[in-house]
Amino acid sequence: MNSENWQERTQLLLGEENITKLQQTHVLIIGLGGVGGYAAEQLCRAGIGKLTLVDSDVIQPSNRNRQIIALKSTEGQKKTDTLKRRLLDINPDLVIHDQDIFVNENNIFDILNSHYDFIIDAIDTLTPKVTLLEEAYKRKFRIVSSMGSAGRLDPSKVEIADISKSHHCRFAYVVRKYLHRKGIYSGIQVVFSSEPAPKRAIQATDGENNKRSTVGTISYMPAIFGCFCASVVLRDLLKD
Repeated sequence: MNSENWQERTQLLLGEENITKLQQTHVLIIGLGGVGGYAAEQLCRAGIGKLTLVDSDVIQPSNRNRQIIALKSTEGQKKTDTLKRRLLDINPDLVIHDQDIFVNENNIFDILNSHYDFIIDAIDTLTPKVTLLEEAYKRKFRIVSSMGSAGRLDPSKVEIADISKSHHCRFAYVVRKYLHRKGIYSGIQVVFSSEPAPKRAIQATDGENNKRSTVGTISYMPAIFGCFCASVVLRDLLKD
C-alpha cells in the first residue's frame, strides 16, 4: 500500500484483518454502465485488490444522466479505459484486468476460465445475461445480478433477494423463466425493484445489440443498484 493511510476510515469499521482480506480478493464485473460503474468504484474505495472489468462500449452523450464515468470530456472514450484510469487514481495499487469485448453467449465461457472470488452481473441484454448466470451457477461462482433499474423512481422499493424471491419486476420474471428452462430455480442473488415501470418510459428500438427497447432512467437509480451489488459482494466476502 501507499504510505498515506487512505483506508483509515474503512479500517476503523472493518479492522486490519478484513482490510487485508479484501486486498487479496478478485472480483469480475461485466457491464460498466450505470450499475457496473458505480459498483466498481465502491469496491475500489472499499479496498478490493483486483478487478476484472468487461465492456465493449464507448461513452455516449446519453450516458451522462446516470453513469459515473460519463462526462462531456470523456465522450467517445472506451468505458474500460476511462474507468480504469479513474479507479487507479483512487487506489494506484489496485490490479485491473480490462477486457474491451462485447459479451455474448459464446465468449462468456472464456471469461469465466479464471478464478474470481465474486462476480457482479450488470449486463442489460437477456441472452448473454442468462448464459452468464447459468455458467456461473454451474461453476459455483458467487454472483450477484442486477435486474432492471430503469423506469423506477422510488429507492425504497429496491431489494436484495434470491432470484426465486424477486417480484414485480418484468426483467427478473423473464430471467427466472429462462433459468427455469435450464433447471435453475434459486441460488443466485439479485438486486431488483418492485416498483412498476410506467409504459410511457419505454420506447421500442431496432433490436441492435439484442436490445428491443430503451427505458427512461433517472440519475440515482442505477447508482443505487450498483451500490447494492457492491454491498452484497463486500458483506459476503467479509463473512468468510
